[in-house]
Amino acid sequence: MKLLDVEDINTYYGKSHILHDVGLEVFDMTITVLIGRNGAGKTTTLKSIMGIVPPHRGRITFRGKNITGWPSYQVARLGVGYVPEGREIFPHLSVGENLTVARREYESRSKWNFERIFSYFPRLQERWNQKGRQLSGGEQQMLAIARALITNPELILLDEPSQGLAPLLIKEVSNAMTKLKQENVTMLLVEQNTRMAETLADNITIITKGSIVYKGSRDDYESKREELGGKYLSV
Repeated sequence: MKLLDVEDINTYYGKSHILHDVGLEVFDMTITVLIGRNGAGKTTTLKSIMGIVPPHRGRITFRGKNITGWPSYQVARLGVGYVPEGREIFPHLSVGENLTVARREYESRSKWNFERIFSYFPRLQERWNQKGRQLSGGEQQMLAIARALITNPELILLDEPSQGLAPLLIKEVSNAMTKLKQENVTMLLVEQNTRMAETLADNITIITKGSIVYKGSRDDYESKREELGGKYLSV
């Protein structure tokens, strides 16, 4: 089932035209990875979906409902979690407070509770009383992902979860996301680490200069990796 459908969106920053007829799909219980060079429009795509930077034209549909231009809080209430670039946790609140602030209870879909969160990120339980600013970069990223999960979303948008992390922490975050994939958590993932992206992806979309230039399954992408990487992904 198609959970998210983005159709021909055009997004601007002021007079600068950033996204040009961008379209992509995310199917239920799959991971779609959006990759591209720096400045290609990946983050803007996620912000457009979340209503942070609404598109001027086009259509965004979530579970068949047109959410184009909805404010972020309404998109989140509908069941879309967001892990922004830079994490944006509350630095002066503890780990426990960061999670408690975000926590919601849904009678129909409340599977993500503290106990389950800690099974994925045991370090957060150890750091429960520590302030966000006292956490390492990897721990802050785990907290940002956990904060999205505790809202019990049907879809999670993740923007560069490995950015700025040491290799050992990238592996730790990647392992946690692999476990989420095994649980059929639906994700739209923006990621510069192509090895991590390819490992997690069911489907891969490439964006360059604000336009989608490729969409396909991981198997199809792997058969064309050299051609696509040289043309659209190499620096």
